Amino acid sequence: MSLRVHVAPFGIRDFLRDAVRDGGGVVTDDVMDAEAIVYTAPNDPRGLQALLQRQPAIAWVQLPWAGIERYLDVLDTTRLWTAGQGIYAKDVAEHILALTLASLRDFKRRATATSWQPPSGRSLHGARVTVFGAGGITAALVPLLAPFGVELTVVRRQAVPFVGAVRTLTLGDRLEAVREADVVVVALALTDDTRRLVDGPLLAAMRPDAVLVNVARGGHVDTDALVEALQHRRLGGAALDVTDPEPLPPGHPLWSEERCFITPHCANTPAMAEPVLRERVRDNVRRYVAGETLLGIVDVSAGY
Repeated sequence: MSLRVHVAPFGIRDFLRDAVRDGGGVVTDDVMDAEAIVYTAPNDPRGLQALLQRQPAIAWVQLPWAGIERYLDVLDTTRLWTAGQGIYAKDVAEHILALTLASLRDFKRRATATSWQPPSGRSLHGARVTVFGAGGITAALVPLLAPFGVELTVVRRQAVPFVGAVRTLTLGDRLEAVREADVVVVALALTDDTRRLVDGPLLAAMRPDAVLVNVARGGHVDTDALVEALQHRRLGGAALDVTDPEPLPPGHPLWSEERCFITPHCANTPAMAEPVLRERVRDNVRRYVAGETLLGIVDVSAGY
């Protein structure tokens, strides 16, 4: 059995054409001749929708991202959808640790100082850390935090125990989950249930010396509420790899906030992504050809 795969758009991540071939598939430039699509345009859901309308017989669509909120309107239940869940977890978990340490150690103030400053900073050792999300990123973060002896709380949709956490709570318990935390990490999918998860009430429930770290999506955080909390010193700091709006425009108050550390959505860079994405596509093509279960299957009803 061979699998005919259309990789689109041409010119974006063309290395995935080789990944398809390595997995035992056949690359076709004509979508009308394809059984599956590997779609790689990050901001063009209409383009994918047009391809599916042209060739409704497509049985499987592979998306390369872990977060697929831009493509929710294109998802359907007539075909199999897979995405990049889990493949970027190690790199993102490493970025979480870097942002956490930079924030606790007051590196934003240190990096922008022009004179010798009084000592400040806190240790991660023995800290209480709350992570929203129970996916691959959190699983990869647990061993990175282990040497620090943190007390880990995981918040997820269901209160199913998470390996490495001392307690697991649900989103309904989100305020309780952050009350005593030194660090609160956002690492979950953006859905209707999690949009503006970090709002005024949640920020008010956090300790005034706590640090917020967001590596998921900017839409998880009420930006205005975050600015207010930082400006009024009701929060110890924030470290953001994602923002709302994104990119964060020049002159935005968060840029000049000394307790806010911002990186430009680079927890996983293109150079980091290529080898793991190549492997995921290659493996899923091989699995599809062999009739095996694919990796990263999207729950269409849940939206991730």
